[in-house]
Amino acid sequence: MGRIFEVRKATMFARWDRMAKQFTRIGKEIVIAVKNSGPDPDTNPALRRCYQNAKSVGMPKDRVEAAIKRALGKDTENYEEILYEGYAPHGVAILVETATDNHVRTVANVKSHFNKGGGALGNSGSVSFQFKKMGVFKLNPEGLDTDELELELIDHGLDEMGEAENENGDSILILRCNFTDFGSLQKALEEKNLTPLSAELEWIPQTTVPVSDEQAEEVSKLIERLEQDDDVNKVFHNMQ
Repeated sequence: MGRIFEVRKATMFARWDRMAKQFTRIGKEIVIAVKNSGPDPDTNPALRRCYQNAKSVGMPKDRVEAAIKRALGKDTENYEEILYEGYAPHGVAILVETATDNHVRTVANVKSHFNKGGGALGNSGSVSFQFKKMGVFKLNPEGLDTDELELELIDHGLDEMGEAENENGDSILILRCNFTDFGSLQKALEEKNLTPLSAELEWIPQTTVPVSDEQAEEVSKLIERLEQDDDVNKVFHNMQ
């Protein structure tokens, strides 16, 4: 087990005023999960992931239950998940995950954000080849025998495990697996009664682009602009 380097998503969710954005994102994910596989978390791994992530950001239980009820309603929006690709200034690759009920509005807004931020929206496949979609689980390492855990989880799809720090400087344990092994690793953790701090599907850059402090600030402004859009769920980049 080594130390995992996390490419930070700029200022994503770093301030208290982002809490509403987090709740909205998870609410959409709950609606999508319920519509795809039903409201029972025991048979819906995606919904169990939503529960874990809701807990990790302090989303009230009544908000979660309201999102499930909304998903079961006849008049609920049908969200479409769309991935947009482009470049920020200084050759930094950007992936933008969205969940939208109006793709015409969303693509126009995303394109505008790129243009105003000095970047350019690209075609499908123009950027994603530089990333690998992976399952990412974050655990509290306290009381865990990490070497033993690593050996036990390899047979369940574990690709990489290491230590890192969260935004508060606290130690966390990060587990990564291939996208196709997400369910298997999630189930293995559940069987060990280990509840992740978060469980996400993320785009991990295969290489990173070095930038100066001034260049990083330019890129971060574009990322922040994208993150503030109501249709945007997550933004990934390969800035070093």
